[in-house]
Amino acid sequence: MKLKHSLLTAAILSTSLLLSPNAALAKLPMAVDGQTMPTLAPMLERVTPGVVSIQVTGAKEVRRRVDPFDYFFGNPQPRSQKRPFSGLGSGVIINADEGYVVTNNHVIADAEKIIVTLEDGREFEAKLVGTDKESDIALLEIDGENLTEIKLADSDKLRVGDFSVAIGNPFGLSHTVTSGIISALGRSGLNIEGYEDFIQTDAAINQGNSGGALVNLRGELIGINTAILGASGGNVGIGFAIPSNMMKNLVDQIVEFGQVRRGSLGIEGRTLDAGIAKAQGFDVKQGAYVARVIKDSAAAEAGILANDVIISVNGGNIQSFAELASKIATIGEGRTVELGVYRDGKRRTIEVTLKGQGEAQAPADRIHPMLRGAVLESGERNGNKGVVVTSVEPRSPAARVGLEEGDVIMQVNRKRVDSIRDMSNLIEDIQGNIVLGIKRGRDSVFLLIQ
Repeated sequence: MKLKHSLLTAAILSTSLLLSPNAALAKLPMAVDGQTMPTLAPMLERVTPGVVSIQVTGAKEVRRRVDPFDYFFGNPQPRSQKRPFSGLGSGVIINADEGYVVTNNHVIADAEKIIVTLEDGREFEAKLVGTDKESDIALLEIDGENLTEIKLADSDKLRVGDFSVAIGNPFGLSHTVTSGIISALGRSGLNIEGYEDFIQTDAAINQGNSGGALVNLRGELIGINTAILGASGGNVGIGFAIPSNMMKNLVDQIVEFGQVRRGSLGIEGRTLDAGIAKAQGFDVKQGAYVARVIKDSAAAEAGILANDVIISVNGGNIQSFAELASKIATIGEGRTVELGVYRDGKRRTIEVTLKGQGEAQAPADRIHPMLRGAVLESGERNGNKGVVVTSVEPRSPAARVGLEEGDVIMQVNRKRVDSIRDMSNLIEDIQGNIVLGIKRGRDSVFLLIQ
C-alpha cells in the first residue's frame, strides 16, 4: 500500500511493515467513575466488538516506463498494466441496524473484494456505499445480525489533554488496544489529505490501524485513525485521526446523496498571524482572516465582510484558514453553520447557509499532486478569465511550484483554459512536463510542473 509523506514521513496505516518501538504511553488517571483501581477492561469489553478487521484484494493500474526500442522493433507495449494487490486495515461499526462500517478511503481504494471480519470471527463481504477521497473516508455496508455499534461523541468538545484509546488491527494483530492523550486539535497543512482537520494523539497507532477507532474513556468514538508521522514510517507518538463530527457529516451526505456535496463559504483569505493582527489592531491572535468576499456567495449573503476574522465554527475555535476550509467543505451543501466573527473589536455570531462547490471550486490536488495546498476557482480577476488561485498554504507543494494567491491560470502548455474542468482535462492527457501560463497582476508568469 502507498505511503504519504509530510514533514518527516506521514505514513498511511494500512500496510504491514516492521516499525520502530512504541513511544511511552500516557499514565492513566487515578480514578474513573469512582473506581480507585482504574481499568479500561469493562469499557473495552463493550466497545471492541464494534471494531472490525478489513481485508481487501484487487488490481491496481501501474504505469510502466515506455521503452523506445519497443516502438523501433514494431512491438509497442501498453503504457500501464494492472497488478494484483492485497491489504489490511480496520473499520468501525457506526450503525448496527443498517450494517454501516466506516473506514478510510485509502484502505479500500481500488479494491475488487472487501472482507469484513468481526471480533467473534464472523466474516462478511462488504458493499461499498460511497467514498470521499479528499477527506479519506469510506462507508461500507454488511448484512449481519447482532452487530455492535460504537456511539459517537461530540468531537468539537475535545480538549488537549483528554485521554484517548486507539483500537485497531496493526500488522493484522486483531483488536490491539493502546492508550494516550489528545496531543493537539485542528491539525492541518500536513499535506496528507485534501481536507485536513486532524486530532493528534500519542496513543500508539501503527500500520494496519487505518480506519480503526479512537475512543474516549466512556467508549465513545471521537475519531477515525488515519495516519502517523515518523522518520521510519513507524510510531513515534504522533498519530492523526479524523474527528467523529467531520466523519459523521461526510457519512450523512454519502447515505443521503450517494456522494459528498461540499459546502462553500465563498471567501478568500489566509491564516491570521501576528503581523496582520498588529497591523490591523486585532485583539485576537488565531483564526481565518477574510481578505475578500466573493460576490453572491454564502458569505456575502450572510453579511461576512472583508477584514473580518472568523474565529469559530459551530462553537469550536479554529486556528487557521485551512482548518476553516476543511470544516466548511465537509459540513455539506445546504447546511447552516454558526460562525464566530471578530469585527471592529467585537465578537459576534453569524449564521451562514452554505452553498455547493460543484465544479466551480476545488482543491488543486484533484488536478495534479504538485498543486496540493492551493484552492482553485473557475472565475475572473481583473478582466482575466481562467482558474483563480484563491489561497495557497505555506510550504505546500503548490507554494514550492510558485503559485501565489490571486494568480489566474489562463494556459496549460500554451492551450487556453477558462475553467477548472478545462484545466483538469488538459493536464489529465499530459504525460510529461506541464507549463502553466499565469496572469499575476499586470505580469505574465510561466510555472513549470515536472
